[in-house]
Amino acid sequence: MKKFMFVNRKAPYGSIYALESLEVVLIAATFDQDVSLVFLDDGVYELIKGQDTAGIGIKNFSRTYKALGDYEVRKIYVERESLEERGIKPADLMQITFEDEAEDYAEKPLVHVVDRREMTGIMAQQDVILSF
Repeated sequence: MKKFMFVNRKAPYGSIYALESLEVVLIAATFDQDVSLVFLDDGVYELIKGQDTAGIGIKNFSRTYKALGDYEVRKIYVERESLEERGIKPADLMQITFEDEAEDYAEKPLVHVVDRREMTGIMAQQDVILSF
Protein backbone atom coordinates (compact mmCIF):
# COMPACT_ATOMS: atom_id res chain seq x y z
CA MET A 1 0.00 0.00 0.00
CA LYS A 2 1.34 3.41 -0.96
CA LYS A 3 1.61 6.21 1.56
CA PHE A 4 -0.23 9.36 0.50
CA MET A 5 0.45 12.68 2.18
CA PHE A 6 -1.75 15.71 1.63
CA VAL A 7 -0.09 19.01 2.50
CA ASN A 8 -2.29 22.01 3.27
CA ARG A 9 -0.54 25.36 2.94
CA LYS A 10 -3.44 27.75 2.31
CA ALA A 11 -5.88 29.50 4.62
CA PRO A 12 -9.25 27.72 4.84
CA TYR A 13 -11.36 30.36 3.12
CA GLY A 14 -10.75 32.64 0.16
CA SER A 15 -9.74 29.82 -2.18
CA ILE A 16 -10.91 26.31 -2.94
CA TYR A 17 -7.65 24.60 -1.88
CA ALA A 18 -8.52 23.68 1.71
CA LEU A 19 -11.92 22.23 0.88
CA GLU A 20 -10.57 20.36 -2.15
CA SER A 21 -7.81 18.85 -0.03
CA LEU A 22 -10.28 17.69 2.60
CA GLU A 23 -12.50 16.09 -0.04
CA VAL A 24 -9.55 14.27 -1.64
CA VAL A 25 -8.37 13.03 1.76
CA LEU A 26 -11.83 11.62 2.52
CA ILE A 27 -11.99 9.93 -0.89
CA ALA A 28 -8.52 8.40 -0.53
CA ALA A 29 -9.34 7.17 2.98
CA THR A 30 -12.57 5.62 1.69
CA PHE A 31 -10.45 3.50 -0.63
CA ASP A 32 -8.33 2.24 2.30
CA GLN A 33 -5.22 4.21 1.39
CA ASP A 34 -2.53 5.03 3.94
CA VAL A 35 -3.32 8.72 4.31
CA SER A 36 -1.63 11.46 6.29
CA LEU A 37 -2.55 15.10 6.44
CA VAL A 38 -0.14 17.98 7.04
CA PHE A 39 -0.79 21.63 7.89
CA LEU A 40 1.99 24.13 7.17
CA ASP A 41 2.21 27.86 6.57
CA ASP A 42 -1.28 29.44 6.42
CA GLY A 43 -2.75 25.93 6.31
CA VAL A 44 -2.55 25.86 10.11
CA TYR A 45 -5.53 28.23 10.16
CA GLU A 46 -7.68 25.35 8.89
CA LEU A 47 -7.58 23.70 12.31
CA ILE A 48 -8.37 26.74 14.46
CA LYS A 49 -11.27 25.91 16.77
CA GLY A 50 -14.44 27.99 16.85
CA GLN A 51 -14.39 29.16 13.24
CA ASP A 52 -17.35 31.34 12.26
CA THR A 53 -17.83 32.00 8.56
CA ALA A 54 -21.20 33.75 8.77
CA GLY A 55 -19.60 37.14 8.12
CA ILE A 56 -18.07 36.04 4.82
CA GLY A 57 -21.07 34.07 3.58
CA ILE A 58 -19.18 30.82 3.07
CA LYS A 59 -20.16 27.44 4.50
CA ASN A 60 -17.97 26.43 7.44
CA PHE A 61 -16.50 23.03 6.61
CA SER A 62 -14.07 22.90 9.56
CA ARG A 63 -16.26 20.49 11.53
CA THR A 64 -15.69 17.90 8.81
CA TYR A 65 -12.13 17.44 10.10
CA LYS A 66 -13.63 15.79 13.18
CA ALA A 67 -14.85 12.94 10.93
CA LEU A 68 -11.34 11.98 9.86
CA GLY A 69 -11.02 9.46 12.68
CA ASP A 70 -14.11 7.67 11.37
CA TYR A 71 -12.33 7.38 8.00
CA GLU A 72 -9.31 5.88 9.75
CA VAL A 73 -7.07 8.85 9.02
CA ARG A 74 -4.74 8.57 12.00
CA LYS A 75 -1.87 10.83 10.99
CA ILE A 76 -2.51 14.56 11.14
CA TYR A 77 0.58 16.72 11.55
CA VAL A 78 0.87 20.45 12.24
CA GLU A 79 4.20 22.21 11.90
CA ARG A 80 5.16 23.90 15.17
CA GLU A 81 7.10 26.70 13.47
CA SER A 82 4.10 27.59 11.27
CA LEU A 83 1.99 27.93 14.40
CA GLU A 84 4.58 30.05 16.19
CA GLU A 85 5.09 32.34 13.19
CA ARG A 86 1.36 33.12 13.28
CA GLY A 87 1.03 33.48 17.04
CA ILE A 88 -1.07 30.32 17.32
CA LYS A 89 -0.74 27.92 20.23
CA PRO A 90 -1.51 24.19 19.99
CA ALA A 91 -4.39 24.83 22.45
CA ASP A 92 -6.01 27.02 19.75
CA LEU A 93 -6.46 24.00 17.48
CA MET A 94 -9.56 21.82 17.23
CA GLN A 95 -9.52 18.61 19.21
CA ILE A 96 -9.73 15.83 16.63
CA THR A 97 -9.84 12.32 18.07
CA PHE A 98 -10.47 8.71 17.19
CA GLU A 99 -11.68 5.77 19.21
CA ASP A 100 -8.92 3.20 19.59
CA GLU A 101 -10.57 -0.21 19.38
CA ALA A 102 -7.39 -1.89 20.66
CA GLU A 103 -7.68 0.08 23.91
CA ASP A 104 -11.36 -0.37 24.72
CA TYR A 105 -12.40 2.54 22.45
CA ALA A 106 -10.35 5.11 24.34
CA GLU A 107 -10.41 8.48 22.59
CA LYS A 108 -6.99 9.48 21.34
CA PRO A 109 -5.82 12.67 19.65
CA LEU A 110 -5.15 12.68 15.92
CA VAL A 111 -3.37 16.03 15.70
CA HIS A 112 0.36 15.90 16.33
CA VAL A 113 2.40 19.09 16.48
CA VAL A 114 5.89 18.41 15.14
CA ASP A 115 8.86 20.61 14.39
CA ARG A 116 10.27 21.23 10.92
CA ARG A 117 12.99 18.63 11.29
CA GLU A 118 10.47 15.93 12.28
CA MET A 119 8.20 16.99 9.41
CA THR A 120 11.07 16.56 6.94
CA GLY A 121 11.57 12.99 8.16
CA ILE A 122 7.85 12.20 7.97
CA MET A 123 7.66 13.57 4.43
CA ALA A 124 10.68 11.51 3.36
CA GLN A 125 8.74 8.32 4.25
CA GLN A 126 5.86 9.07 1.86
CA ASP A 127 5.36 7.58 -1.59
CA VAL A 128 3.12 10.38 -2.87
CA ILE A 129 2.89 13.98 -1.64
CA LEU A 130 0.14 16.26 -2.91
CA SER A 131 0.25 19.93 -1.97
CA PHE A 132 -2.79 22.18 -1.77
